[in-house]
Amino acid sequence: MNMTEKTISEDIFYKGKILKFHVDKVKLENGRTSTRECVDHPGGVSIAALTAENELYFVRQYRYPYHETVLELPAGKLEKGENPLEAGKRELREETGVEGESYISLGKLYPSPGYTSEVIWLYACREKSRGDTHFDTDEFIKIEKIPMKEAVRKVLSNEIPDAKTQILILKLAAYQKNSTECGVQRKQGDNTAAGSRL
Repeated sequence: MNMTEKTISEDIFYKGKILKFHVDKVKLENGRTSTRECVDHPGGVSIAALTAENELYFVRQYRYPYHETVLELPAGKLEKGENPLEAGKRELREETGVEGESYISLGKLYPSPGYTSEVIWLYACREKSRGDTHFDTDEFIKIEKIPMKEAVRKVLSNEIPDAKTQILILKLAAYQKNSTECGVQRKQGDNTAAGSRL
């Protein structure tokens, strides 16, 4: 069993500024054909920034697809060719004004592998300093600080439904609890401080 599917054809029916929607005809491993509806996405990054008091910086903003205000950790879309860590640092500065230090990588996640190619890279850091925010013209954000233990409680009680925020909080909590790197290895070319303690 080779567990692969071969693309036979691709029918693009929308290509926007960020997303590409296409329906592909694929050959399955048993020789039959099927279709796959896909959304291509450039990927994203999310950052958990801890204060000296072990509080996390959050942003609260209106998310149109859900028609509600959502509590999230700072995050954003990768620009073409952008390093995920550098994108995370940029988003953290823009959304909260925080300059971080002692960055660690907490891996990546596939938010919905059934239909999108999006990958979200996860990082954590300590707050070094805080300056001005630089929101995009279409962003309206409220900044909040929540203690780490309270953030975990909010995840477990479903008060934070955002997937990337849930995963990042729980991975960071496990990292802190074990006081080891929880299997997170520094990869070649990764300029995060993999030996840091948060």
